[in-house]
Amino acid sequence: MKTNPKEIYSWRILNFPVEMVYESFSNPAHLAKWWGPEGFTNTIHEFDLKPGGKWILTMHGPEKGNYENAAIFKKVDPFKLISWTRTSKPLFDMEVSFEELSDSQSRITFKMIFNTMEECEKIRSFAEPKNEENFDKLERLLSKMSHNKR
Repeated sequence: MKTNPKEIYSWRILNFPVEMVYESFSNPAHLAKWWGPEGFTNTIHEFDLKPGGKWILTMHGPEKGNYENAAIFKKVDPFKLISWTRTSKPLFDMEVSFEELSDSQSRITFKMIFNTMEECEKIRSFAEPKNEENFDKLERLLSKMSHNKR
């Protein structure tokens, strides 16, 4: 796939139904458990999942540091796409898409969209492996959610 030099694109095929994957994001109680790289935890202060709604959270680093994050949701298309604009640095737009591959398999995609190639390149080497850690945490949460539904 040809990539845009102003975008960071990450995806994972998950052996879980798209409804469950979407719920892991749309429900802040679930989202707080998997959002961010390994070792990070989250405090979600506000999560108003609708266009114009705010998402404000603090990511707590494993060794030290609290990282304040703020965004405004732009588009919410249930089970398909959630997008937002970050209002805290680093500034970029984010699209998370959800695609049903079968009854028990789906794909989640992160697309980070920057204003310039330079801004994108500053983040790329860090973001790509951290997005993979994020997906690892998501898979572990989905396994627990699946186990709890049995």
